[in-house]
Formats: sequence, structure tokens, C-alpha cells
Amino acid sequence: MKKIGKTSLFIVGSGPGDPELLTIKAYKALKNAQIILYDNLINKEILQLANKNCIKHYVGKHPYGKYVPQEEINELILHYCTRYDRVVRLKGGDPYLFGRGFEEWLTVQDKNIAVSYIPGISSMQGAGINNIPLTHRGISEGVWALTGMKKDGSLSADLPLAVQSRSTVVIYMGMRKLDEIARTYVLYGKGETPAAIIQHASLPQQKQVLCKAKDLVRASKEHGLGHPAIIVIGDVVDLQHAHSLAVAHRSIV
Repeated sequence: MKKIGKTSLFIVGSGPGDPELLTIKAYKALKNAQIILYDNLINKEILQLANKNCIKHYVGKHPYGKYVPQEEINELILHYCTRYDRVVRLKGGDPYLFGRGFEEWLTVQDKNIAVSYIPGISSMQGAGINNIPLTHRGISEGVWALTGMKKDGSLSADLPLAVQSRSTVVIYMGMRKLDEIARTYVLYGKGETPAAIIQHASLPQQKQVLCKAKDLVRASKEHGLGHPAIIVIGDVVDLQHAHSLAVAHRSIV
């Protein structure tokens, strides 16, 4: 067993899926890793960046299915950090944005283990790949990033506040809550707000559906959308359509 004190734990964000969206720092951490603990949504092409002697340990969770409990993941991190010098905890998107990354930082923070956090592009930024900016001058004054599923299974209590704001609302892990989300928008007179559901952002199998907030359930069923997906609601969703109409109008005139 190695001496504790020389270990470096890297908590790494892999981005929304496209390997080319990795940061250079994440790439270097993966190339030098002795151990990689990786999640369900990690693109296997990213895992291939590791050297041939690297041990890859799956600790993922299928949406609403089988999963490795967080407590077990924490134990595995400590287990490997007492035996290896370079341990990578690889997560989809960004580890500190609904990724439980800081819970894992807390696990080792008093164990004489050096921790490096390497941010990743969050899946909500994948909206930009689909020509949906999260903010736009004169249209959106900010961004609310909310969880669609709290630990107790309920929807975020902040949603009614976000609905009433002039900001873009991005909901993670909300596909099982589409009906509640739609009803909240209708309740506050915002049912006509443009919305998008984006599944597998940045990957070849990506799907995007545009609709109104009130029609989220219908749109998801008609297009067969499931997990993982993010929901983007706000006038920014319609900007690409509005721009196309304006260009068409100018050409006619």
C-alpha cells in the first residue's frame, strides 16, 4: 500500500459528450490517470484517451434505474486514493453543477489528499450548439439552472419564482416532471413561452424539439424523447426562428 499524502484526486468534467469539447487540462488528467471512476453518461471515446494500463471503474447510474450509491462511490475514491497517485473522478457535464462533485471533494478534504477540480462544459451550454443562447441582450436577463428532481422526488420549489422572472430557465433531470413544469407555466400565464427539449446534446444521436411550455408533455411523447435531456424555457428559444423570419422578410421586401 502506498503512503497517503502523495495522492492527487482530479474531479473532472467531461462536458456534454463530444470528446472535442474537453478542456486541455481534462485531457492531460485523463492521459496521466492510473484510475478513472466514471459515470453512465461518459462517452466511451473519452475513456479511450487513457493509457493502456489505466484501470477504469464504472460507478454510474442509469436514469431511474440501477445505480452505484454515492456512499459506495465515496468509499471507492478513498480506496483508490490510498493505493494510487493519480485518481480521476470523471463526470458528465460539470462536476459542480448537479454533479455531486463537491460531495466527493468533502469526502477527501481532511485525508491529506490533494484535489484538483477541472470544470467541464455543462449540458445546458449545449443549447448553444442548437442555436439557443442562454442569454441575449434585451431578451433574457439571466439564467435559472434548476433540478427537476430533488432528493425527495419533488420538483424544485424555485420554479414558480423562475417562471415569473425575465430569465431563461434550464431544468436538469426534469423529464419525469414535464407535466408539473407545464402546469406551473400555465398557472402563471406563461404557457405560451417558447421551450426546447434537448437530448444527448453535442452527440451524433442528439435530438431537439421546439414547442411551447404548455405542450412539453405532448412534444416529448410525439418525438419519443427520454433521458438524458435538458429543458430550456424562455424567449431565447425562439430567436433562431425570429431571425429566419426577419431575413425572409427582408429578402421579400
